[in-house]
Amino acid sequence: MRSLPPPMSRICLFYRQVPEADRWLLGDRFVRPLVRRVARGKRRPGGLDKVFTNLCLGLDFLGIRYLVNPPFNKLKSDDWIGVLGCGHYALEGYDRPNRIVAGIGLMTHPSEWPTLCEEFPVVRYLQHSEWANNVYRPYFKDTCRIWPVGIDTRTWFPNHKDLKIIDFLIYDKILWNREECVPAIINPIKDQLTSRGLSFIELKYGSYDEAQYKAALQSCRSMLFLCEHESQGIAYLECLSSGVPILAWDQGWCLDPKRFAWGQPSIPASSVPFFDQWCGLTFRDPVEFPIKLEQFMDMRHSGAFAPRDYVIKHLTLEKCSAHFVEIMREAQGPC
Repeated sequence: MRSLPPPMSRICLFYRQVPEADRWLLGDRFVRPLVRRVARGKRRPGGLDKVFTNLCLGLDFLGIRYLVNPPFNKLKSDDWIGVLGCGHYALEGYDRPNRIVAGIGLMTHPSEWPTLCEEFPVVRYLQHSEWANNVYRPYFKDTCRIWPVGIDTRTWFPNHKDLKIIDFLIYDKILWNREECVPAIINPIKDQLTSRGLSFIELKYGSYDEAQYKAALQSCRSMLFLCEHESQGIAYLECLSSGVPILAWDQGWCLDPKRFAWGQPSIPASSVPFFDQWCGLTFRDPVEFPIKLEQFMDMRHSGAFAPRDYVIKHLTLEKCSAHFVEIMREAQGPC
């Protein structure tokens, strides 16, 4: 990675979440989070949380200083502004002329906020991958840039192969039409594994913590990644960083039911937008699965996969956070 000159201006990063509001009684906004924590346990970081955390961690490793959520009215005229976050609140109250690099979570689809770049001085809008960026380009045009967040390769690293006693971890992140997908996708896959004498365990998205995921990766030789689509897919990339190759369901289209309301019913998409022959294989449907499973097993036994090498080459924290700073630097010039 080439050296990155430190910015002469301050980097100000914003990750603002909508604050709790009273719902039933005056002051219950202070009580409800405590009740939720007792009832559900510690809040698990979401995907956007990890994007922001990994960006900051990469900047830390690069030795680049930054501020988090400084008051808008305290910003200096030469500050570089980066805004990640959830919805319109991310920029609520922003009234400065400083150019903004924004993206990753401000909206699910650009039709939900088509006037963003007119309301605020947003000169770069980020999406993680090419297919997601293609959705935004008709709205935000040359403002769009592709920026994947880095993966923490220090935390997600290979375990000794002698400790791997299970053939597959089935990672279930099927979000829509589960009443159809479970019998049509998941059950036939399990039947194929069982018929071949292959052992497996399962994790369902949203029902595990990081320690459980890490333990599962340490005990499994491979992962079956079942998800309709990902704009980046941090969890599967953490798997690759851990040296675990993946056989991924990649059916090729966005299946979010909101796509009809967006007026875009056919959106080409991928469940593994960062993937090559080092990482594993993909399959389109249950019909193709047995063929690809046999090919995958042969390649795994022959040592054909090197998934961690892919992440090290393309998606380290340092490389991706440096890329973010380069986009911020570019945003200060003529647009």
